[in-house]
Amino acid sequence: MPVITVSQINRYIGFKLKGDKNLQGVMIKGEISDFVHHFRSGHMYFMLKDSESAIKAVMFASAASRLKFTPEDGMAVVCSGSISVYERDGAYQLYVNDIIPEGAGKKGAALEQLKKKLAAEGIFDSSHKRAIPSMPKKIGAVTSLNGAAIRDIINVISRRYPIGEIYAVNAIVQGENAPDSICRGIFKAETAGCDVIIVGRGGGSSEDLSAFNTEKVARAIYNCKVPVISAVGHETDFSIADLAADLRAPTPSAAAELAVPSIDSLYERIVKLNERAERSALTIFDRATERFISLNSRLSVQSPKNRLHLNSQKLENLHSRLKIAYERCLEKKEKEVSEKITRLDGLSPLKILSRGYSLTYKGEKLIRNSDDIEIGDELNMHFGSGGAKVKVIEKW
Repeated sequence: MPVITVSQINRYIGFKLKGDKNLQGVMIKGEISDFVHHFRSGHMYFMLKDSESAIKAVMFASAASRLKFTPEDGMAVVCSGSISVYERDGAYQLYVNDIIPEGAGKKGAALEQLKKKLAAEGIFDSSHKRAIPSMPKKIGAVTSLNGAAIRDIINVISRRYPIGEIYAVNAIVQGENAPDSICRGIFKAETAGCDVIIVGRGGGSSEDLSAFNTEKVARAIYNCKVPVISAVGHETDFSIADLAADLRAPTPSAAAELAVPSIDSLYERIVKLNERAERSALTIFDRATERFISLNSRLSVQSPKNRLHLNSQKLENLHSRLKIAYERCLEKKEKEVSEKITRLDGLSPLKILSRGYSLTYKGEKLIRNSDDIEIGDELNMHFGSGGAKVKVIEKW
């Protein structure tokens, strides 16, 4: 038997494996582990294992580029491909052509991964959601102008809010070109000056609605400067467009109702506002009247005329008090004078003279004893009533 090299034996085994039809086009179920994605080359390397065994697997860039999702560790999948030998290491491995997530289609897995990606970037954050204007002047509608959705939107808005302007933008809502068409429609409605934009279509299968589950449409809604209402026409599942939009409606008709107020409710609101304004005006008027009365009262009190009147009354009071005080003082003084007169009267020489005494003067001099006179002097005598001139005949 001839001696062969390691390369020759590995090449031979590889040739044998490639020739075995049972190992070509196989589908192997397992769980992904040790997943590595070389972004520079685009190749993917991982282990495919079950509870008892494992096999190396490689998916080259040409096949990996066709995947709609990114494989992850722990993901249960079904890999289709061929078994062959990696000659350098002498190890057989699975060369994968396609990967299908087990229990879900590729599209479902891709959709979930896209949701996670956009959520991580904040595309769905509630903090980015904008309020729908209460009374929009211009309402944009991005949908197919040949479908029932636009008719429903027009009918609802015309009935509920006839003063609003509808700006309809035709868009392809199904098929390969739908995402780009929807994105252009959103931008066109935004630049046209719409206050709110309805984006959507009528109901359909998941395939029909796939355009609203694309990253392009989600980013177009997120980056739109105008509030967007999604109306993708399905009640149960939320599309990516629903999650990115500022408000979600289950149908185009519901979106139209959310986009505009009812004219009847506006009338009711106007009546209530008018009543509130009237009550407020009356309240303000009553307060102003009370303040006017208060200020007028204060002004009357502080006016020169009133102050003059008050001062006049004060002067009259002072005059009355002064008069009373004067009269009291005069009575007091009269009483004091009367008392003093009585006292003086009691001390008056005339009073003494009236009791039988007399005063004798020699000229102007009061004679107090006989030594002050001489025989022959003429003296003046004053009695209690009247007087007499006498001449001294004798003294003792």
